[in-house]
Amino acid sequence: MAKSKNLHYYLLLLVFITCTSFQGDVRQRVQFNYNTQLGVREASGHNDGLQVEQYLKYVGLKKGQPWCAAFVCWVLGRSEVKNPRVGGCVNLLEKGKTIVYRAGRKMNDYPRKGDVFFIWYASKNRVAHTGFVDSWGATWVKTIEGNTNDAGSREGDGVYRKRRLKRQLYAVVSFIS
Repeated sequence: MAKSKNLHYYLLLLVFITCTSFQGDVRQRVQFNYNTQLGVREASGHNDGLQVEQYLKYVGLKKGQPWCAAFVCWVLGRSEVKNPRVGGCVNLLEKGKTIVYRAGRKMNDYPRKGDVFFIWYASKNRVAHTGFVDSWGATWVKTIEGNTNDAGSREGDGVYRKRRLKRQLYAVVSFIS
């Protein structure tokens, strides 16, 4: 009986320490929250489905709207990171706290896990897709993105882990202080 009580005490202590340290690192919280969404898929391929509609609702958009920026804002919100709660990539880029990367320019910092990337589409003459940087390498960037697919489309069907060439990214901003 005493061994059982001690075991419970130590397990509770371990959970408390783990949760306390986990909550202390915002980037880990963001990473945890976007990783929990991997595998989310649209119900019918038309920007719909229970979880997709939660992302859209978080930023005030209705079912059927593109949702990559809504996904980013939803994850940041779940992670207790102040964010603009916008559904568009341009607005999200403009509201970023710090630009940590801009294609063709040397910046003072390197993007880190939990920062938000943007891709420029010449056909739209603006940024039109966004997601999270999971890791930053010399040539490749590992990302987590909503409203994409295996091919990396900006109008996909779910939340995916991607590997993109760094030169594909237009900018990376941070919302994490």
